[in-house]
Amino acid sequence: MFINLQSKRLIPLSDRVLIRKAKPVERIGGIVLPESAQKRLNHGTVLAVGPGARNREGALIPTTLKEGDNVVLSEYGGTEVEIDGEELHLFREDDILGLLKK
Repeated sequence: MFINLQSKRLIPLSDRVLIRKAKPVERIGGIVLPESAQKRLNHGTVLAVGPGARNREGALIPTTLKEGDNVVLSEYGGTEVEIDGEELHLFREDDILGLLKK
């Protein structure tokens, strides 16, 4: 699913997380790699997070991620959104596999 938005800011709802995926390497030493040879990356940077999900009693369970976190993503999943010409992705917090630390 692909959604095109013309707004400046998207604020995720519930336990959703807005992510900018890392870009694959397009050149190696001046050689331009065709798209078929570029490795598909499954990590990115968190741009915005929703407030969290609600449990059965209605209590808010806050998200564990914050803006600027680097995360590992499942290969398939999420929803592509385009904001001001930039391709971003919305994932549920459960679909994020891990947090990358330095």
